[in-house]
This record gives sequence, structure tokens and C-alpha cells, in this order.
Amino acid sequence: MISSSKIKSVDFYRKIPRDLTEASLSGAGLSIIAALAMVFLFGMELNNYLAASTTTSVIVDNSSDGDFLRIDFNMSFPALSCEFASVDVSDVLGTNRLNITKTIRKFSIDQHLRPTGSEFQSGPVPHTIKHGDEVDEETVEGSVTINGVSFDKLSHEYPILVVNFYAPWCYWSTRLKPSWEKTANIIKERYDPESDGRILLAKVDCTVEVDLCKRHHIQGYPSIRIFRKGTDLREDHGHHDHESYYGDRDTETLVKAMEDLVASVPRENQRLALEDKSNATKRPAPMTGGCRIEGYVRVKKVPGNLIISARSGVHSFDGSKMNMSHVISHLSFGKTISPRLLSDAKRLIPHLGRSHDRLNGRSFINHRDLDANVTIEHYLQIVKTEVVTRKASREHTLIQEYEYTAHSSLAQSIYIPVVKFHFELSPMQVLITENPKSFSHFLTNVCAIIGGVFTVAGILDSIFHNTIRMMKKVELGKNF
Repeated sequence: MISSSKIKSVDFYRKIPRDLTEASLSGAGLSIIAALAMVFLFGMELNNYLAASTTTSVIVDNSSDGDFLRIDFNMSFPALSCEFASVDVSDVLGTNRLNITKTIRKFSIDQHLRPTGSEFQSGPVPHTIKHGDEVDEETVEGSVTINGVSFDKLSHEYPILVVNFYAPWCYWSTRLKPSWEKTANIIKERYDPESDGRILLAKVDCTVEVDLCKRHHIQGYPSIRIFRKGTDLREDHGHHDHESYYGDRDTETLVKAMEDLVASVPRENQRLALEDKSNATKRPAPMTGGCRIEGYVRVKKVPGNLIISARSGVHSFDGSKMNMSHVISHLSFGKTISPRLLSDAKRLIPHLGRSHDRLNGRSFINHRDLDANVTIEHYLQIVKTEVVTRKASREHTLIQEYEYTAHSSLAQSIYIPVVKFHFELSPMQVLITENPKSFSHFLTNVCAIIGGVFTVAGILDSIFHNTIRMMKKVELGKNF
């Protein structure tokens, strides 16, 4: 059996009797300083242990979200009508998608970006509209030419007033003219404006009556508008409640459409026009001249364009009168990131998320009213950033976001002005990896701090104490 004396012989920490130790003021001071140093360094080490540590690298993009990229946006155009506003997508591979509507919503707004009603329903897009074959025939005027003064008078006199807003230079207006005048003559014979007085067909030359066309937010020619007596109210910011006709433009179809309108008005007493049921070719006209467009599109991960413009296959536009000024409320790429997830990611990388919505809240206004056909272009360079964390020896993707730089310019064009976003994705991605810290490493550092401070303090105390002793012996003249 091993005796206790043999066990004591391996004691690393042999004790000195208390009576043989001597306390000093210098030692007490150094002890207090050493204790404070230990507490301070321990706090620094604890903060370093709790803080996230990351490494950043640039690698070839190995995205796991497929070959398509989602673009979310919310933009307001104070001078672009929802009636013709179109969202198009194209890319270098030949993709060309026009007037995307499935994932897009439009809301009429006024010039101060205030909403003026519910969602604008654009309805199905007509690919072809039938026109009459009377182009070469001699046209007999049948519709009434009106101006701003006569419009107000006639709109309150007739239960149904159908107006063709046209421009003489417009190809489609020229195609419509024979059918329109022939229809006006037929309707005039069947429903005499004097004796019957239920419907009147009229026309407005928008190159002459500029203010009248502007008041009714006419941006494409020709535009056929249906005004019902009592609905052209201007109490709410000058908004109008009327319909646009989008059907075929041959004489037979136009006559049938006009007769359907007349059928909704009682002949005995000219009360307000009732809503007719044949609304396949008629939809509410935009209440104001502005439009807010929101939604998303999916594009291939190749250089491409997101284009917003006025588009119609059966209307013409005067580029000199179009203003594509806009305000970007939101524009981002990739999946929408929840605020909570973004907050967790910012714990690792405080600067993350500063550029994924760089254009949010920016306004691009064409103040130069004399400049025509001004196209506004945005050049976007997109880089993917992926944040990876390690838990239980496994990597977990915390967040994937697309950040971009943006440069914008205004340029004159010979074509219809548009808003164009040129986007180009980088083939590289930024990979940010969280480095987990070992608790054993933390304990080792804490022990090193305590032991190191204690040892250094002991050395300093010994040097200080021996120096004082030597100085005292010199003063007493002792030889040692």
C-alpha cells in the first residue's frame, strides 16, 4: 500500500507556511491590477468567442435555384396609361415575351401617384382586329366632329355618346375611318338623333383638340370611348367613368355593338343608360393617365432586358407626347427574403442586404418637356451572394440573395420611348461561410489568460521587491 508521504512527494504545489510569507503594498497593488487585467481579457475572449467568424471567397456560380431568375418590381408611371402599359422580357438567347399579364397587376394612379380605384382589368389581348374593306371607297361623313365645348354639351344631352379619338397621321385611324363613318350613317338612319335621341357617334381630332384628348387620357390612336349620360363626373380629381371599345372595327361589328348599347336605354324616357350585358368587347377606360405596375417575371440567367412601354397591335402612339418618367418603389432579384431571415444573416455580415434593392425609392423624372422620345435606361450588374452556416458538422445555406449595381441614363430615340432595364448576371458568386468556434479552444485561452497574467504579475512583483531591497542595502552601506 502506497503511503501518504510518497503521494505528497509528487505535489506540484508545495505550500509555504503563512508565517514565512510577507505581504507588501506593492504586491497588493500588483494583485489588484492583475485581477482587473484577468477580468478585462476574459471579457474580450468571451466576446470574441460569441462573435461570428466568417470567411469570404469567390467561386463559380453553382446556384441550386435553377436556370431562371425571378425579378420582383413595383413601379409607378404618372404619365403612362394602364390601358396600353406593357411589360416585356427579352434576352440574348432569342427569348421575346411581350405584354406579360399573368403575374402582373396594374392600378390607375393620378399624377401625384395616388391610387384612383381598384385594380385595372386589361382583359384578353387581341392579336388581330378585323377592319372593313371600304378603304378605297368614297367616305361620306356621318359622325359629328366635336370640340371641348360641344363635348360637354353632347355628353349631357345623349344617353350614349360614342367618340372616336383619332389622329390624321395614324395608320389605324385611317383604316377605321370608312367603317366608322358608314356605321355613323347607319345608326343615324335607324336611331335619328333628333327624334330618337338615344345615341350619337362623334369624332375628335387629337392633333387639334389636344386638351380634350389629354383630359380623357388618350395615348393611343384610335381610341373609341363610350360615354354614358351622368357618368362623366369630375368631382374626384377629374376622374371619368366610361368605357373603351376593343372589338373588331368593321362596319358590321360596329353597328351590332352600337345597337347593343342602344338596347340598354329605354326609349320612352331618357333615363340614365343602363349597363348592357354584351361587354366582351368593352372594358372600363382608365380613370387617370397614370399607372402603377407591380408583380414579377421569371427570366433566364443570361444577359437580357426588362422593358416597360406603351404597346398595342392596333393603335398608334405619338412618341413626342409620351413621358416615361417613373418612380421605383421596389426592384429586386431572386426569392423574396423575409425580414427575420435577413436579420439573422446580418448578424454574420452587417453589410449584407445593402445592395439587393439599390433602386428602391428612386425617382427618374423627365423634367425637360421640350425633349421628345426620351427613353430611360437602367444598366444592372447582378452578383449572387450565398451565406452558409455550419451546424453539427453539416453545412446549411442560410440565405441566397442577388445584389446589384445600377447606372441610369436618359437618351433620345427615334422610336417610341420606353423604360428599359438591362441586366447581366456575373458567372461568379460570393460565398460567405460561418466558421464555428470550439469551446475547448475558448477554455484553453481562458486558462492561458489567467496563468499568463498571474505569472507576469509574479515576475514583476519579484523584480520590484528585489529592487527595493537592493536600494535599502545600498543606503545602509552594507556589502552583499
